[in-house]
Amino acid sequence: MRVALHSCCGPCMLEPYDALVADHDVLIVYANPNIQPAEEYVRRRDALLEHAQRCGIEVVESDYDPQVWEIATAVARSSRERRCHACYELRLRLTAEVAVREGREAIATTLAVSPYQDPVALQEVGARVAAAHGLMWLGADWRSRYPEATRRSRELDMYRQNYCGCLPSRDEAESSRAERRDARRARKDR
Repeated sequence: MRVALHSCCGPCMLEPYDALVADHDVLIVYANPNIQPAEEYVRRRDALLEHAQRCGIEVVESDYDPQVWEIATAVARSSRERRCHACYELRLRLTAEVAVREGREAIATTLAVSPYQDPVALQEVGARVAAAHGLMWLGADWRSRYPEATRRSRELDMYRQNYCGCLPSRDEAESSRAERRDARRARKDR
């Protein structure tokens, strides 16, 4: 089967790609208008492209337009859950559009390797988007492969980001790291 695999970054692409390429013809689709600032987008894209080129993996990059993400998630930003679900919808729709254009039969996403994503929402959104475009949804749960993806990406010296991609996720990650740091200091002071 010819599959368009949405990829959020190089490290998350490693294990899902290997799982799919054993049985399918896989095209990587880098469709991530959520990633901000632009320098971060380029850094993640370039890390993915460098690995893909080294391994002979075909990649199609969707247009980078953060305003598309802003519009798609505007009403959903009242909660992290709603924002993320709208973001999944947007990125998988962009992937499905590439899949149709490139003659692919199915879509999947590397987001399913991350323990930080909502696997139930990914399945629901992915199935809905695929069906709307006449495609199959290959909704795998690769979270058990996350430690191996992490190990491999470190071994390959790939750039590893510390937030999902959007500015709200960056702020949430920074806040979470600060809370953990403060808790460690408090334990140490006791």
